[in-house]
Amino acid sequence: MTKGGSHFWSSGSVPLIEPEFLRSIVAAASDIALVISRDCIVQSVLINANDTSYGNLDHWEGRRIQQFLTLESVPKFEAAVKRFVDTDEILRPIELNHSDNAVWEFPIRYTFHRIGTDGQILMLGRDLRLIAETQQHLVQAQMALERGYEARREFDSRYRLLLATTRDAIAFVSVGTGRIKDINDPAASLLGASRDDLTGATFAQEFKDKRSGEFVESLVNLAISESMSDLEAQTRRSRKRVTITPTVFRAGGERVLICRLDPGEDVRVVDDQLMQNLSTLYQNGADAVVFTDSKGVIAAANDSFLNMADAAHMSDVKGRSLGDFLARGQIDLNVLIDNAQRSGNMRMYATQLVNDYGAKVAIEVATTWLNDRSSPAIAFVLRDVSRVDAVRKPVTTVDDGSQHSVMELVGSATLKEIVAETTDVVEKMCIETAVTLTRNNRVAAAEMLGLSRQSLYVKLRKYGLLSKDGDD
Repeated sequence: MTKGGSHFWSSGSVPLIEPEFLRSIVAAASDIALVISRDCIVQSVLINANDTSYGNLDHWEGRRIQQFLTLESVPKFEAAVKRFVDTDEILRPIELNHSDNAVWEFPIRYTFHRIGTDGQILMLGRDLRLIAETQQHLVQAQMALERGYEARREFDSRYRLLLATTRDAIAFVSVGTGRIKDINDPAASLLGASRDDLTGATFAQEFKDKRSGEFVESLVNLAISESMSDLEAQTRRSRKRVTITPTVFRAGGERVLICRLDPGEDVRVVDDQLMQNLSTLYQNGADAVVFTDSKGVIAAANDSFLNMADAAHMSDVKGRSLGDFLARGQIDLNVLIDNAQRSGNMRMYATQLVNDYGAKVAIEVATTWLNDRSSPAIAFVLRDVSRVDAVRKPVTTVDDGSQHSVMELVGSATLKEIVAETTDVVEKMCIETAVTLTRNNRVAAAEMLGLSRQSLYVKLRKYGLLSKDGDD
């Protein structure tokens, strides 16, 4: 009912409607109409004559409507009827699901209307089956779309993993633009640049004396030829001779070339020999070699390290922190890792290796930061110097100024005073070295020097190193 026509309906201008006409009007205005009593007893059921899918519902009359509602719709219906009767307000349409003998169900949106004075309620309903079917189709389409996305992500992960782990140099080149769509690390290394620099670059420009259009066309012709053939070219950056084996395919309406790059025979022979020699050195070398991740967790170690640590098997050390086998533990490990990350490598770091039984071996450690991969690693070379320490003479290195000051004391001071002065020079140098190695970590420096933290601060203040480092 609109506001513009409210006067017409309330002024008594509407003529009385005959019962047979009123029945047809109500049935035509809704898909299903129910007249229920205050006790929710169905008194009349009217069905739109144009809809035959409901069948005959005359058996509803004289029975409670709750018998023909699904379990979840019963409390919703009872709450709506109670509110309508108690407050006499116009309710918003509610959706109820009907069930007849649990054979079939259909959703209906009802509006409530008061008729007469004896509490009877007229429920006008609109069939929602078409909307429900449309919603189900949308849900199924969404689920199919999600499954498609999951499958696509799975294939993309497989593709990325395969491209990252294969040793073959692979480049994907667009036939239309001639630009590199994707490339793996071996191919980027062969071309003499990084993956980020090469992605999106023109493929032909990475080779000497090659034009983009002609070069890509020749690769396509080789890919579609019946006889397998390759194309030899020289890279522009690294000046290496490579053999290109192209394969063409179509994806997403675009033709793409998969180009496998093979270095020359001499390069492959040298690389194979180098890999074999390095593997033999790692397995049979006299020095202990350990590979860890960026946090110092052991990933691999050779037999020399196992012998040095008195470990029976690789499983005894793999997955453990290298700091577990160093005399000063995590302090030594942090010094080695920090200096290797900062400068790329660190040489001649003296400490002790401690096995699980408490035995100690004097060692010198060389560290190299391996940052040429997606997950950086650290290589440690540990050398046993216990025999060398037994015959090594202590050497004290002083700067020219300190040495000149000591020489001036001869003749003007006693030997005891001169030795005390020299000791101070050496002590200051050791403290400065420990502070530098630990990157001004006072706790680690004190542990490295075998001092308490309080004693270290006393000596730092004595030699004026606190103010030098910006301390208060």
